[in-house]
Amino acid sequence: MNNSPKARVLVIGAGLAGSEAAMYLAKNGISVVLVEGKSLKLNPAQKIPTFAELVCTNSLKSLDPYSAHGLLKSEMKSMGSYIISCAEKNAVPAGDALAVDRELFSADVTAGLKSHPNIQVVELEAQDPLELKKQFECDYVIVATGPLTSKALESWILKEISGDDFYFYDAIAPVVDADTLDLSKMYFKDRHKPQTDGGDYLNSAMTREQYYAFVEELSKAEKVPPKEFEDWKFFESCLPIDLMAERGKDTARFSCMKPVGLIPDADIEGKWPYAVVQLRKENLLGSAYNLVGFQTRLTYKEQVRVFRLIPGLEEASFIHLGSCHRNSFLNARKLLDHDLKSKKHPELYFAGQITGVEGYTESASMGLYVAFQLLRRIKGEESITFPVQTAIGALVNYIMTIEKPCPSNINFGLLPSMDLSREQRREGGKKLRKELVAKRAQDVFQSFYSTLR
Repeated sequence: MNNSPKARVLVIGAGLAGSEAAMYLAKNGISVVLVEGKSLKLNPAQKIPTFAELVCTNSLKSLDPYSAHGLLKSEMKSMGSYIISCAEKNAVPAGDALAVDRELFSADVTAGLKSHPNIQVVELEAQDPLELKKQFECDYVIVATGPLTSKALESWILKEISGDDFYFYDAIAPVVDADTLDLSKMYFKDRHKPQTDGGDYLNSAMTREQYYAFVEELSKAEKVPPKEFEDWKFFESCLPIDLMAERGKDTARFSCMKPVGLIPDADIEGKWPYAVVQLRKENLLGSAYNLVGFQTRLTYKEQVRVFRLIPGLEEASFIHLGSCHRNSFLNARKLLDHDLKSKKHPELYFAGQITGVEGYTESASMGLYVAFQLLRRIKGEESITFPVQTAIGALVNYIMTIEKPCPSNINFGLLPSMDLSREQRREGGKKLRKELVAKRAQDVFQSFYSTLR
């Protein structure tokens, strides 16, 4: 793919998907106009004016090659992912996960895009993609505005593309000042890993009494209500902690607060705590921590009151408090072709979370996928279907086949399963099945992608 065919592509949105798509095309000799309006006006979830802002958390999840998230990252790296490269350069300790210093990561992504000779960055709030295509004399458009698409552009999509109301809600976890934590009541440890000198995650253990008192306060705390014309619709993989409490007293204890693998090293009896709150470094300095899995609908006042019930957070100062925001998603199966171009407007592509995936790497991978397919089109080649046995192929297959849109992360449930012999089931069971599916995915992707170079 070292040829430099003549084409000009408009990319709307410099989030993870847009940044990935713009850089992939630019590196392959395509002239790119990258339109981003956040420097003019931040949306309710944004905090900084630079590109590829990680809004909800600073973690891009597991690097384990035998996990679904690890598989996805491996495939993206093979395709030359710009986002993964920047994330690795700005990583902070997070066990086997890839977490980053959000501001350094965003600044790095922005600097690379703005300095590339094939990319023209335009500060503008997009309203009509096809009009902008004409204005900037482009051949194709990629809309990668993410789930927080502006009202004007959302209105255009509703009128010209979807014709339906399309939305879910997402929630953001709070961030605390490290200097205000009482570390005497907390301990460093990574799940399941024996530690001699601590770990990357800061843990706060709760007794049975502390946990149920905490859940009770979560349940009755005041929440920010939805607007009159909308209902709360959340991703099952990213539920607010207060909604978990409403679903059942033990829901959180089997989710983000599960104690498994987090026995304090000082506990000579080796007993699991009843529940554990985990905190992860927000930056390289370790001056701030985010509460892992603590997305919330609570009002700001109630967040401070309730979260200070967590051992070690009694005097915590919150740098950022949690919030909820509406996300927009297309019905990809109904509206897009398998290369994610519009059925109604073939010169228009959609990439990232707006296509129906959920998660940072998932969003970036769809930007990479669309850019890959568009480059083939520019070169006069047919679009190509990624094998469903691969992580990228499984994500595309999911959004293109599910009847009722429901945003999803990458997970092994999206990939074809494998039958195990009776002996294999006895030896490894579920864990062995995942390892075999992961190994198959690695082999299939390498074989598939090597034939395209």
